[in-house]
Amino acid sequence: MIRQILIEEIDLLDVFECEDGYFAECFKRQDRDIFVVYEGDALAGYCLLNYQPRYSLYKRLDIPEIQDVYVLDKYRQKGLATKLITHCEDLSKKAGKQHIAVSVALHKEAGAAQRLYFKLGYQPDGYGVTYDRQPVDPIKVYQIDDDLCLMMIKDL
Repeated sequence: MIRQILIEEIDLLDVFECEDGYFAECFKRQDRDIFVVYEGDALAGYCLLNYQPRYSLYKRLDIPEIQDVYVLDKYRQKGLATKLITHCEDLSKKAGKQHIAVSVALHKEAGAAQRLYFKLGYQPDGYGVTYDRQPVDPIKVYQIDDDLCLMMIKDL
């Protein structure tokens, strides 16, 4: 089961051990929704659907971005991340959007996500790699962390 989390339920998200105040900030911005997925009765994962992403291309073209797809370790390899992504795609399509986007980090720990996004039909947007949603300068050196990303897009 997938459902949207309301601000009154924010404490349910503590199971994901994110940075203090992360989810509260998401609710405060009012430009994204948080969805959770269950495995049976257990809260197993979450993602955000950001309707006003910071990345300039997506902002200019009014493309929503799926962000922070996360499934707890013990629930991985059960198709739950795919269900979250598909849910966001369906909502965006119903809202009249023609495209949806996602970003993926370039380090080894993001390898499973990289493969999943390609499998689900996401393609690089053609503008290269970004760091903190800004295009990288090819002659500069960047730290390889979660902010160094490939921006990807999919037709709906």
